[in-house]
Order: sequence, then C-alpha cells, then structure tokens
Amino acid sequence: MDTRLYFRQLLCGRDIASTDGVAAQMANQVYVIGDRASREAVIVDPAWAVGDVLDLLAADGMRLVGVLVTHHHPDHVGGTMMGHRIEGLADVLEQVDVPVHAHRLEAPWVARTAGLGDTAVRAHEDGDTVLVGGVPVQLLHTPGHTPGSQCFLVDRCLVAGDTLFLEGCGRTDLPGSDPEAMFLSLARLATLPDETIVYPGHRYSMASVGTIAAVKEVNAVLKPATKQAWLMRFGGA
Repeated sequence: MDTRLYFRQLLCGRDIASTDGVAAQMANQVYVIGDRASREAVIVDPAWAVGDVLDLLAADGMRLVGVLVTHHHPDHVGGTMMGHRIEGLADVLEQVDVPVHAHRLEAPWVARTAGLGDTAVRAHEDGDTVLVGGVPVQLLHTPGHTPGSQCFLVDRCLVAGDTLFLEGCGRTDLPGSDPEAMFLSLARLATLPDETIVYPGHRYSMASVGTIAAVKEVNAVLKPATKQAWLMRFGGA
C-alpha cells in the first residue's frame, strides 16, 4: 500500500461490537480509509457498533469526513433486521455531520433503511471518485446483490462489500437481486490486476483477505466462463 494510505479492516464481533453475539454471527467487516497526511478518513458500511469505530479513529488521530456505502442492507447501514435493531448511519450522523456516498440506484434505499432524510445521501455514478484528503477512492458499480451495489478501489485494495467474498458471492435470491447482473459484475472484478487485494464485506472464510489471483484460484463463482454456465450453477444462489 501507499504509505500515505490509512486503511483498517474491522471484524464485527471481534474488533468492534465484541459483546454482540448477533454481530459475531453475521461476521460483517467494516473498513476505514484515510489519508495519514491530512488525518481525514471515511468509514465503509458503518454498522453494529459505530461508537467503537469512531473511538478507533479518534485514538489514531483521524477525523471523520464521510461515509461510503456498498449497499442498503441493514447489516451494512443500520436499521432493523429480523426484529434486531442495528446501529448504523443514523447513529454516525448524530455525532458527526458528514456526507454519505452511495450509488444513484441505492441512495433512496440507503436513506429509507437507515432512517435518514431523503437528502442525506449523495448519489454517485459508476467511475466517480471520492477524495479522502489526497487519497482517491474509485467507485465501481457492481449490481447483482442489489441494484446499486458498489465496490471501492483505493491503491491496490478492493473493498468488495457483498459483491465478492473470498469464497462465494452475495446472495442473488433477495428482493432487488439479479443473477445475470451479478455474473457481469464478477466478471468485471476478475479483470482487475492480479495483485489487487480483495477485502470482502463479510468474513465467510478462514482468511480475511486475498489477492484477486488467489480468489480466482479458489472461488467457485469465478470459474464459469459464460453467463449461461454461471446461471445454471448459481442463478438461484
């Protein structure tokens, strides 16, 4: 990584929300990305224990300037899931007034799920860049799990949300999911340089990170060469 890049991967149930059994079961991974020179940082998908994340930033001398959202599900942005109230965006914004960045197709769902006002979320297009201090974060639209799912590319790091795990990918049988779109999104990510490091939205594997090259070697969802073959194996996943 660029030595200017500040980057932390936080596993829910261990690094944050350490006493929350549901958070541990869900195994979400929250990320912070920042610029060591300007001391500015953003949180990716703040959920479960946002106070823990803000405390970590403060301890590292970093100042929160924004939030990046991969998709609108409550375990990534807060809200209610199966009767369980999850901390998230609303709790962040109660403490720090910062912009929330989501894909255009996802923005209204993020606001609704997290309990924010209609104008609280900034809508982006594929290929947009969010500057964190002097560190550029590129936004990649990767629909499939949800219509507006997006990944974040910074330096040689891909924060993949629920689009790509080290083993498997996000579900495509949920409302708004699209198996054909997921195939195309996975094919796009597979073209990234082999040395790109994948940081998934959940830890559903023994390892917590892996290069694109390594993921292509072991991940079954990246094996089918055609959309038809992929749909036959994973279309109802």
